[in-house]
Amino acid sequence: MNTLPVKQKTPAKKKAAKKKPAKRAKKVHLKNISEVRRYFHRNEDPIFFISATNFNLLGIDEWCRNFHYINYIDCYDGRHPNTFVPSENAHPEFESIEDIVAYLLEHKEVIDFMKSKGKNPKAVFLMFDERVEKICKELGIEVWFPKAKLREQIDHKIETVRIGNKAGVPSVPNVLSEIKDYAHLKKLSKPIGDDLVLQSAFGDSGHTTFFIKNEKDFNRHKSEIVGQGEIKVMKRINCRGSAIEACATKNGTIVGPLMTELVGFKELTPYRGGWCGNEIFADAFDQKIRDAARKYTFEFGNQLVKEGYRGYFELDFLIDQKTGEIYLGECNPRVTGASSMTNHAAFAHADAPLFLFHLLEFSGINFDLDVNELNNRWADPDNIDQWCQMVIKHTDDNVDVITQAPESGIWKMLPDGQIAFSRFDYHRRAVDSENEAFFLRIQGPGDFRYEGADLGILITRGHAMDKRFRLKARSKKWIDGIKGQYKARPLPSALAVELEAPDFKLL
Repeated sequence: MNTLPVKQKTPAKKKAAKKKPAKRAKKVHLKNISEVRRYFHRNEDPIFFISATNFNLLGIDEWCRNFHYINYIDCYDGRHPNTFVPSENAHPEFESIEDIVAYLLEHKEVIDFMKSKGKNPKAVFLMFDERVEKICKELGIEVWFPKAKLREQIDHKIETVRIGNKAGVPSVPNVLSEIKDYAHLKKLSKPIGDDLVLQSAFGDSGHTTFFIKNEKDFNRHKSEIVGQGEIKVMKRINCRGSAIEACATKNGTIVGPLMTELVGFKELTPYRGGWCGNEIFADAFDQKIRDAARKYTFEFGNQLVKEGYRGYFELDFLIDQKTGEIYLGECNPRVTGASSMTNHAAFAHADAPLFLFHLLEFSGINFDLDVNELNNRWADPDNIDQWCQMVIKHTDDNVDVITQAPESGIWKMLPDGQIAFSRFDYHRRAVDSENEAFFLRIQGPGDFRYEGADLGILITRGHAMDKRFRLKARSKKWIDGIKGQYKARPLPSALAVELEAPDFKLL
């Protein structure tokens, strides 16, 4: 069959393929608090707070979409919607919070849970170390805090003094030195007197602060002083403890309110000088002291930025009852036990919790906020309401096993001073009056109860202390009531002797 010849097409010259311009991510530049809040309400990348409990960052999940808690202790019996607690795996005895965090990050259930929440995971912690950083890198998790090495350097109580000196923030008259023996201490402390407070570089103040008046006192703590490196030797003053939290950002340091501290109450802690709670209220101290604390914190935060640190931190100030002078105590380069007070205050609900600015600083998003305006607004007494929290430890010198424990939620005080469970909730704002309190259980059935164990945290409206900084009768009723809800059985004596209380706090 005849066919028409097909005209052959000459090969067309290949045209260079035009590359379509890649879609640029919309450049975000936040200019005010409203835009900051909206940004976090739309957050896509999963952010995880990984720690023993979620106490330190309670409620942040309600400000930041896709924010989750991964915890070792189930404080809520599975009823908190954003808290994940994996099943127990065999593990060596924990010696630090960092051990707990590493255990969680290497737990298959935790890894699967994190993957289920989306790509580009971020992590924040109460405590972490270089080992944790390495695990996060292997898992592709970005740590939203300065490097552990830098945090450890700043956490050094001796270094805090030096940073404060650079920033113009005074410390209690002190000498920094290694201590050889009591005679050496006497010689060093001659300029500041005989009544002394010694503090080692690291650790909870309840464990590493020593009150020394004579050689007998020194010998009692000799092994914890001699050979322990540089020691901070301070003149002992009659002081009130206070705490203030802040966030060092590229726009300047954002400063929270000055809070009173509960320290060393025998009803709450077995440790002399040990922190056991906070109060937040507008006139916690006079205006002069509040202004000085805010100014010092602002300057200290700006100095931290020069040292390479940014983000959340807390300062303890010591206020001399005799002279009214305010001195730098220590710096905690992290969230702390006081963070739940700061991030739930009235100003935080009006603007945004302080920790949101920490997340903003590490998000890589451009922002330009008027920090001075924000600080002035947060200093306004009308923006500070009255709350207190008491950290309840087991204060008896014994070890037993808890068989019954009060559940987390809202408790009420009855007219006769007894307390009773009212309802489950995980919001402290659900507390209506001083006759109600939010209790967050830490130690539960099956846990060992030992001297210094954290039983739980009680948060209520109003004051825990009177004007003379003594526990109010109402506070003591709350403490007794919660402790009375715990039941325990004794351990066999042989086992009790073998057990040692952990040398670290969970909060």
